[in-house]
Amino acid sequence: MVMERQLISADGFLKILGSAEYRDRIVELVDGEIVEMPLPNGEHGEILSLLAASVVTHVYDNKLGRVATGDSGFVLVRNPDGRDTVRGVDLAFFSKSNAPAPLPNTLLEFAPDLAIEVISPSNDAADIRLKIRQLLNAGAAMVWTVYPDLRLVDVHRRGGATTLNEADLLSGGDVLPGFEIRVRDIFPTPETS
Repeated sequence: MVMERQLISADGFLKILGSAEYRDRIVELVDGEIVEMPLPNGEHGEILSLLAASVVTHVYDNKLGRVATGDSGFVLVRNPDGRDTVRGVDLAFFSKSNAPAPLPNTLLEFAPDLAIEVISPSNDAADIRLKIRQLLNAGAAMVWTVYPDLRLVDVHRRGGATTLNEADLLSGGDVLPGFEIRVRDIFPTPETS
């Protein structure tokens, strides 16, 4: 007898997250199945902190919208058969016109304008590509993937991707107006430690 897999909806996933079994775990829901994510390493956290400090300062100083960190959960796909997808995003920017104030105390039912992911050695390349597609298909205008080992940033839009190296200027363009930072400045150096 073949057992059919039970798929979990985004609503069911939210209930499961509150259980003792999942309280201290980092998980995402991909096509109705729970996927455990490894804890980020120190380098990941430091890069995310440097980026968050720059983005948060720019967004709030210029009253552009809101910012969320800490793998905030986004419902990116809802399917009638329960194969929903809920992904965490390292750093998310929401323009003033696209986000309620304050952000709700639940999973977010809309994509951020800009999603930023710092890639760890434990991340699966195929899953990262899928996540980028899901974010863009759900309405994100831009996704930055930051590669610490390579000291590169890929900037993804619906029309394609561009790779920036350390000397290049990372710009928010029309998504995060006025934001610019050298790619090298988002990576820790002995001077920032």
